[in-house]
Amino acid sequence: KDPVATAASNNPELSTLVDAVKKAGLVDTLNNAENITVFAPTNAAFEKIPQADLEALLNDKDQLTKVLTYHVVGEKVTTQQMEDGTFKTLEGSDLTTKGSGTAFTVNDSSKIVCGDVPTANATVNLVDTVLMPPS
Repeated sequence: KDPVATAASNNPELSTLVDAVKKAGLVDTLNNAENITVFAPTNAAFEKIPQADLEALLNDKDQLTKVLTYHVVGEKVTTQQMEDGTFKTLEGSDLTTKGSGTAFTVNDSSKIVCGDVPTANATVNLVDTVLMPPS
């Protein structure tokens, strides 16, 4: 298995995320982390952000790093823990998960569209909305 950033680069649905991770300089950080959980926004999730806002975000390395690290939890999160969970992200703020079976939401706004995808060093959950850290 490939580490998480490498694995993501092989998924055409995650090309915007992969570009963002490269721009923020987080490829090695993500690939070298141990036992993390990544809530990975799909291209469709990024498309929900107005184009001008997305371009501004992609060109602001500090803010982009905050947003991206808000999608990463520094532990392996199981589906059971996600039924009613609060997790500290690498950004420093918490995110919450709720649900059961295969139907989960993150922060009450983003749906997990594909959960529990294993990579060499991370569990990946694809989400349909980009999560914004509380400011």
